[in-house]
Amino acid sequence: MKRVLLILFIFVSIPVIAQERSPVEDTIVYEYYIIEGDTVARQHIDLDEVLVLGRLKFDSELERRKYLILRRKTIKVYPYAKLASDRLVELNSRLDQIKSKRDRKRYTKIVQDYIENEFSAELKKLTRTEGQILVKLIHRQTGVTTFELVRELKSGWRAFWYNTTASMFDISLKEEFNPAKNQEDYLIEDILQRAFQSKQLEKQPSALDYNFLELTNKWSSPKKSDRKS
Repeated sequence: MKRVLLILFIFVSIPVIAQERSPVEDTIVYEYYIIEGDTVARQHIDLDEVLVLGRLKFDSELERRKYLILRRKTIKVYPYAKLASDRLVELNSRLDQIKSKRDRKRYTKIVQDYIENEFSAELKKLTRTEGQILVKLIHRQTGVTTFELVRELKSGWRAFWYNTTASMFDISLKEEFNPAKNQEDYLIEDILQRAFQSKQLEKQPSALDYNFLELTNKWSSPKKSDRKS
């Protein structure tokens, strides 16, 4: 912003019931901002919302190391969850434009194969914990569980089979992302917010309804047992 202009609007004194008000009493002052390249004067400037993230505190070195491991895994799998969300939005958008049931089915099949081919090779490299974090993040990004996505795009039997196979590796495709009740999920959200601010990850808002600042107050507040001691 190179110039800030202060414009004073002074209204003419208005006679009311045989009385005259002083021009000073009817003076209203507005402060306007003129931004270079913008021909419209504004009374305020819109700023992006910024989260103020406090310094992390850990009870022990072990807790700090656990957080760093969780951070590495979360940052690794987040791009896959975002990609799944992008593909789902694109699929639904295209399907809304396709009227023929046959063409809708054909297009869905193309997207299904594309997603599987795009994901399969990389997902095989994930560890069990990374796979479970990915399942949670897909729920965060899309608002539905991985199980529901598979059931919608394939069939109930295929979703059941995927879930059964995943359960052999202690992974549930029905797992939800719930930072209000699960502290690890809150830490995952904390990791994402910090990575968004540092531009390490491309920001994508959650499809779920929760307030990160309220959750921060909840999980950072002393426990009852701690307050009594």
